[in-house]
Amino acid sequence: MSRVILFVEVPCFYAAVERADESSLADRPIIVGGDPRKRGLVQGASEEALAAGVLLDQPVHEALRLCPEARAVRTNMKRYREVSGRLFVCLRRGFDRLEPFGLGAAYLDVTSSPDPPEEIARRLQAIVAADLGFGLRAGIAAGKFQARLAAEEAGRSGCYRVDPERQTAFLSPLPVTRLEGVGAKTAATLAELGAHRIGQLLEIGPDRLQQALGTHGLRIHAYAAGRDDRPVRAASHPKSLSREATLEASLDFAVLTAQIEDLARRLEVDLRAQGLSAGRVALKIRFSDRATNSRSKTLAIPISSSAEIQELALGLLGHIDAGSRPARGLGIQLGRLQRSEDSGRQLDLFPSERRGA
Repeated sequence: MSRVILFVEVPCFYAAVERADESSLADRPIIVGGDPRKRGLVQGASEEALAAGVLLDQPVHEALRLCPEARAVRTNMKRYREVSGRLFVCLRRGFDRLEPFGLGAAYLDVTSSPDPPEEIARRLQAIVAADLGFGLRAGIAAGKFQARLAAEEAGRSGCYRVDPERQTAFLSPLPVTRLEGVGAKTAATLAELGAHRIGQLLEIGPDRLQQALGTHGLRIHAYAAGRDDRPVRAASHPKSLSREATLEASLDFAVLTAQIEDLARRLEVDLRAQGLSAGRVALKIRFSDRATNSRSKTLAIPISSSAEIQELALGLLGHIDAGSRPARGLGIQLGRLQRSEDSGRQLDLFPSERRGA
């Protein structure tokens, strides 16, 4: 039986995060990158900007000439990693064994799953849409590379499957630049050999490709032929979990307390779903002037209940400049995660006696 690999991703992840954080960007193309005045490079872009010809790693000022109506925003890797952590929590609720691919995508080996891969994909799409509001596209194939290509054909939140018997028909008409490992330099070499599309590359054969490109040519030929036996290296559990809330510029301490209670309850659900406990709690507040303040506490004994998380977060709140200026955002992050059965204790019994210093 051939493998069944499912690849899922949030299209244009950086731009999707920026749009979720700033409603004014909803109807504008987005270019994410460095400072255009300092020849900063494009790190991400929305679909509209890409369609206008914007390329990753080109100077932002050049990208803005290609798409002048775009809004250029500075890369915020800390924020993207925070949202990525929440994304993988969502994905693990639908299928707990996955291999992250960058910040906004993952591979899943669903070969032995009793559920059809399309059903797993729909489940993941529903979870991510409900929790984060992001579209999630999915690709299904016998190998990791083919599944990723299939996802690119699925639209913003669709699902596209390439069965083994259709691999050649699917791959052959695609440009060689769609092959993993084919950049501008390699594409130029392949063009000299007469290969502009994957089907033409196959006609060249592995020997000539090896002569021109060495072992890299053999690897490219294998991908072109639909051979990709790389395993999905599933991570056992995430390194951290976080939940955030957006506020209406609140000065009210009671509002902050209520939000902490809600976030703690949601984090308990996330922990329970994956059988985890946390050895570190961090609280972050984002103020209306965009300044942030955070405090954290490392625990001697891991916790997992909402009551424990809430009590610790409220303690941290007392050490943050809260209530003196309007807060626009609030977040709790749990770190030092471990399997609950590894913590050496039962959970939820007498939680007030278990807090670490």
